[in-house]
Amino acid sequence: MTQDEIIASTRTVLHSLEALRSEHAQLIEQLGVTLQHSKSDDDSSKILQEKTSLASKCLEGIELGIGEAEVMMAITSHMQQVDADKQKLRAQVRRLCQENAWLRDELATTQQKLQTSEQKVATLEEQKKHLEFMNEMRKYDAPDGCETSESSTDKETKRNLDLGFPEDDEVTPTPDISMIMSPTQPSAMAHAASGGYEIPARLRTLHNLVIQYASQGRYEVAVPLCKQALEDLEKTSGHEHPDVATMLNILALVYRDQGKFKDAGSLLHDALSIREKTLGDEHPAVAATLNNLAVLYGKRGKYKEAEPLCKRALEIREKVLGRDHPDVAKQLNNLALLCQNQGKYEEVEQYYQRALEIYESKLGLDDPNVAKTKNNLASAYLKQGKYKQAEILYKEVLTRAHEKEYGKITDNNKPIWMQAEERQEIGAGKFKEQYGDQGNWNKSARVDSPTVNTTLKNLGALYRRQGKIDAAETLEECAMRSKHTSNQPVIAIKKELSEYTKKKKKFNADFIVLYHGT
Repeated sequence: MTQDEIIASTRTVLHSLEALRSEHAQLIEQLGVTLQHSKSDDDSSKILQEKTSLASKCLEGIELGIGEAEVMMAITSHMQQVDADKQKLRAQVRRLCQENAWLRDELATTQQKLQTSEQKVATLEEQKKHLEFMNEMRKYDAPDGCETSESSTDKETKRNLDLGFPEDDEVTPTPDISMIMSPTQPSAMAHAASGGYEIPARLRTLHNLVIQYASQGRYEVAVPLCKQALEDLEKTSGHEHPDVATMLNILALVYRDQGKFKDAGSLLHDALSIREKTLGDEHPAVAATLNNLAVLYGKRGKYKEAEPLCKRALEIREKVLGRDHPDVAKQLNNLALLCQNQGKYEEVEQYYQRALEIYESKLGLDDPNVAKTKNNLASAYLKQGKYKQAEILYKEVLTRAHEKEYGKITDNNKPIWMQAEERQEIGAGKFKEQYGDQGNWNKSARVDSPTVNTTLKNLGALYRRQGKIDAAETLEECAMRSKHTSNQPVIAIKKELSEYTKKKKKFNADFIVLYHGT
């Protein structure tokens, strides 16, 4: 018999024994009443006494059976609980082993980078000693009373001896955090937090861990790690230190992704004050914090409070990086979005057009930021009713994407918007007869990127406003097919990540101990 069958049988026997106990109790009670009314020397009274004695013995046996059945049920329940606890402990051990393995890999990578850095430092020290020796020797070659000046080559060599972290350890420049959905991407969060201030080696591993967990939505892990890092930094370096400001920025971004805007704002103000005192009012890191504050206010609908912060960040970046730097264009995009929410469309157009010029001149026409900015500018035109200007921009985005993917436009190689307008012109029926069920535009639907999908839907909506229903349906169907095709692996990954996050219900203190041990 299986365990479940044994439990079911035990329950049945227990119920039967309880029924027998009730019957025997009633029987003994009736025999006792009958015995009281009978004569003591009568034969019937002796029989009644024997029956009562037998019934009492049976009742004792039944009570013993009920007790044993209850003990079996209790033992079974306890065993089930023990099995459940074992399963939980095994899952916890597997999770800790996985995280431990990941940390060991991180440690091994860091040690390799450290060894490489130490080798480079040793080489540079040898070169420095050699150069110093050569300079000392030149003093003896020079005429008496004349000082030997260093050659331009030696000066250049000394300038190159500026020791620092190897290039592969540096934080990769990425766009500042902007008006985007949570959770934040790791690279964007890292750049938004550091903002031109390089993360030191002692903080970089923990910094990357916090960003990784926050980007996965695992705030129950990211927040304690970040708070622990802040506490350690304040003990070792003091509160007013650039490293503390960086961690404050990261924690603020995590809180912002969680919707804790008040806490995020307080931390960003604190970080801004520290960076202004330690790095100066015109440092790129100060601009990054100002931009983060502006984004936070924008998410809360406080556009008037956000605009001056964004403008100050723009002024700093223009002064430090130059007016034509791509980071300036990113700041212009954020400022335009804030002005658009306030209805300042003249300023919006100026900011977007200037950002577009910077992207096209510095990054090229095929850079994704060019298409995004054109979409933003077109949306501003739509809100003002300037449909023709918006339509031109949408068509430019789709045409450029099509040419990049499929080559020069010909009669047999038309972008999707041309196919849509042709379908509108000749009618859906004739178009289907000429090109089949899907038409020649099915190839264009494979030009797949989030920006292109957005452009397809926006231009489709514009066609609907103009009464071009067939053209609109063509673009919308392409956008839906492309989105469905491209999102399949993403949906699967998100589902797995969601299931893993649900299983991780609380942060295990052993992980902190394990990390600090490494």
